[in-house]
Amino acid sequence: MAAVSTNIKIDPTLKQESQALFESLGLSLSTAVNMFLRQAVREQAIPFRIGMPIPNTETMKAIEDARNGIGLSRGFSSVSELMEDHDADD
Repeated sequence: MAAVSTNIKIDPTLKQESQALFESLGLSLSTAVNMFLRQAVREQAIPFRIGMPIPNTETMKAIEDARNGIGLSRGFSSVSELMEDHDADD
């Protein structure tokens, strides 16, 4: 089957960065887009996870520390108790 041309709008910087990446992998931008489309059709879905960014290592450690109670201040039963503790640090 003969290939057809399709026009899409891409940010110029993204296009350059993508072309450089795909070239380093031995692919053209056209081949990479075709791979994406074939995989999407095969899976009947976008072929990668779409969601919030995965936290970096530092953030993951902070989350784990908080879950384990590491580095947290003590609890307070009122705002005035919190403010007393806060002002005592000065």
